[in-house]
Amino acid sequence: MRPLRHDEEHDGRRATAGEERVLAYRAIPAEATVALAPEELDHFVREAARIRAAHVQDTLDNPRVLAAAEIAAQGLPDRLLTRLIELRTLSGSGAILIKGLPVEGALPDTPAGVPAPPAWPALAVSTLAQLSIMSVLGDTISYADEKGGSLIQDVCPVPGAEARQENTGSQLLELHTEDGFHPFKPDFLSLYCLRGDHDRVAGTVTASIGSVLGRLPQRCRQVLGRPLFRIRYSSSFVGDGPECRTPEMPVLSGPPHDPDLCVDFHAMEGTTQESKEALELLYEAMKEELAGVVLAPGDMIVIDNRVAVHGRTGFRPKYDGRDRWLRRCFAVADLRPSRVLRDRGTRVCASIL
Repeated sequence: MRPLRHDEEHDGRRATAGEERVLAYRAIPAEATVALAPEELDHFVREAARIRAAHVQDTLDNPRVLAAAEIAAQGLPDRLLTRLIELRTLSGSGAILIKGLPVEGALPDTPAGVPAPPAWPALAVSTLAQLSIMSVLGDTISYADEKGGSLIQDVCPVPGAEARQENTGSQLLELHTEDGFHPFKPDFLSLYCLRGDHDRVAGTVTASIGSVLGRLPQRCRQVLGRPLFRIRYSSSFVGDGPECRTPEMPVLSGPPHDPDLCVDFHAMEGTTQESKEALELLYEAMKEELAGVVLAPGDMIVIDNRVAVHGRTGFRPKYDGRDRWLRRCFAVADLRPSRVLRDRGTRVCASIL
């Protein structure tokens, strides 16, 4: 990537023991961005209205609603479908940014606290757009431990949770693999912006292992490929109870030239001095390759959770009903392995505790 000019730089900071973390990022490149014109979505919007009318009494996780959303994906623009297929099948940047997606004209207030999500027909067009796009990447999935197992989850700042390293916080959110501690973590995640933050400073950032692999020493890559690391379960899953950690696991897995990545720079620890040093080298390398965006209404970032980390710079919520409001959705390439935690006919994984 070209050098970052000072006037293009965005910073997210949090104090740690003895140092200050900084996330500076470049803009997501044009080749990883799909900007849609309104007329390209006319057919899809009409189909979303038809699905809403036909299924207004059904819950969002009803198999008929999910099937309708998947079929409706055929009405999305070909150039968007092409980029989604490339993200699913090719090892590239690890993320794409979609701009120009529909947002309802009369949005309710940004949810406060941790309420039940609004009934999906109230936000039918954006909800179905997100589900349809994710269906191109895999099967939607959710987790009973988090946000009640909702397939589409509201991501909003919560009073009193500002410093939490989870989706309810508003201070810097460290780089991480989404739900890296979970045996059936998502392969893909999307963040769909309905309302941006007041000051337009909340940058969603990402970097892939492919972009940094060449700058890591061979010994570092070898250590990262050994089961010398543990991740603490997120408090969004386990609350404020006793800490739970994974068994020892590798950060990198798969072929050395094109590995998968599972890491959390807040909740992961190395179990040896060498593994701690390798983790820090990886963190510094990934910070150098960050790309990001301050999401605006109608923007959706889609991240390949198999190879990319993501995070967010800090922002100041006002809790006035007009705070930042994203909606999050997960997908897995193969739903079948998770059936050990799911009841037949549901996409919700039961508690892992």
